[in-house]
Amino acid sequence: MQSSIELRNKLNSIDHRGYPAYKELRGQYDFKDYVLSIDHVQGDPFAAPSRLSVWVKAAKAGFPPEFYDTHAKRVTMQDHLTRLFGREVSAGSFQAKGSGKSGLLGVSRCGQQVLERTALRVKDGDLTLRFEAGFPANGRTINARELEKMLFAILPECVRKSLYYARINQNQLIQAICLCEDQEYIRERLPELSLCAFVADGAILPRESGVSEKPMKGAVPFRSPDTLKVTMELPNRGKVTGMGIPRGITLFVGGGYHGKSTILQALQNGVYNHISGDGRELVITDATAVKLRAEDGRSIASVDISPFIGNLPNKRDTAHFSTEDASGSTSQAANLMEGAEAGSSLFLIDEDTSATNFMIRDQLMQEVISPGEEPITPFICRVNSLYQDLGISSVIVAGSSGSYFHVADTVIQMKEYVPFDITARAKKAAENYPAMTGDKENFPEWIDKRCPRPDMGLKKDDRIKIKTMGTSELMLSRESVELRYLEQLKDQEQTAALAWILKYAELKLMDGRKSLRQIGDLLEKQLDREGLESLFEREDVSSSLARPRRQEILACINRYRKLHF
Repeated sequence: MQSSIELRNKLNSIDHRGYPAYKELRGQYDFKDYVLSIDHVQGDPFAAPSRLSVWVKAAKAGFPPEFYDTHAKRVTMQDHLTRLFGREVSAGSFQAKGSGKSGLLGVSRCGQQVLERTALRVKDGDLTLRFEAGFPANGRTINARELEKMLFAILPECVRKSLYYARINQNQLIQAICLCEDQEYIRERLPELSLCAFVADGAILPRESGVSEKPMKGAVPFRSPDTLKVTMELPNRGKVTGMGIPRGITLFVGGGYHGKSTILQALQNGVYNHISGDGRELVITDATAVKLRAEDGRSIASVDISPFIGNLPNKRDTAHFSTEDASGSTSQAANLMEGAEAGSSLFLIDEDTSATNFMIRDQLMQEVISPGEEPITPFICRVNSLYQDLGISSVIVAGSSGSYFHVADTVIQMKEYVPFDITARAKKAAENYPAMTGDKENFPEWIDKRCPRPDMGLKKDDRIKIKTMGTSELMLSRESVELRYLEQLKDQEQTAALAWILKYAELKLMDGRKSLRQIGDLLEKQLDREGLESLFEREDVSSSLARPRRQEILACINRYRKLHF
């Protein structure tokens, strides 16, 4: 390891040389209070910024061990410090001048969710921070004086104000840790209370706009109906009341614009912890919950959709169903069966984004079109057995059909964003209408062990290119993977992580013997133990990855069009 003085000397020696001479700076430098590592140097001032990291030993950083003694608290602390560093570098960015990206300083931009990221990792109290910097140049000539300003004046102050316990606002970090403890307490209590979700009284569920995750000003605070009210004594906040959504089948109904989809969106995001001030801090959902929807045009590879679709006119095998262009019903059936394979114990469904013929088939249609002529067994005929036999609950939003009143265990009406328990009234009204058939049948046996073979084209490719487009799409080599309908992906850094995970799974794990479920288990264990950094063989780990859930990892693999069995 070299000293900071040696780094300064190197900067002096390469000043005014051609931009490629910056590559001579790669290495580690001791700044006494921390170690600066220059991991990757950009090719020119207009290319993607250089990647740097800072390592602070536990004794110097000084954070109490009880702040990171569980996985959830460690992730919360990492998130909080990343936000602190982000605020500091945003003020210092572009203070150094030059062409292209000269002077840029940047780190992951954290949203409303608390996610595990490569930007900052705490291990045994040591802190490793990864960030980006645009090395300054005049044209394509090195401006070492400006980089010296960045590395010796701006950066040290940013590090001191965000990575040392004695220098930060300790109360804010303690509050974040306490909130995390309360959130995890609720999540752990859900199974023993036979709940699949909890929505605290006073929560603000509506968002500012369709492109903003921030809470809407002036929104109606959530208020639980008395019949569903649950009280918990949280470790830090104390007594909290709210609506407990029981396991089984819950139906949300109501007029348009009264909050049905809003509460479903809050529940689908409740698989993540949220920062203080978000409004949904104590909206906690079963961590395995999956939002199901129709997804016309998606690729499906050897999925057993026979519990819902069979006897196709062309005699296609629905126990090993494959297609490059799925319909609404086949895609939603595949999404459900893949969700079950991924270990989900809660499905979230909005009729607005579902295939109608997958969800329901009314009495009149059954009389006109005989069961032998219809290949689809609708979801309403399987929803009870899905819970009774597989232990998978369902939360369904419906506004146009009352048929689900027959099968629902709980019916909640949303009226001007306030929930009302109308189960008894709905059941009474349903007595005057015929129920759908098949709701008492056992869930059929199905194939849940699929063992993918590797894409040999990737194994032969020495330079596999990865590209991401927000949260909607990624490209592995030249193959596009559509992710736009995975509504629980919240950050483009999760998409980037999915690309690297898909590459790793293809090259390291898929062998035709391990099932997708086993591959998911292996990936989870590896990420828990070694972090996203373990996806990289070299030291230049990406500074901009956020960990996705197991459900999105397997959903991404399932949408890879070169997946085969």
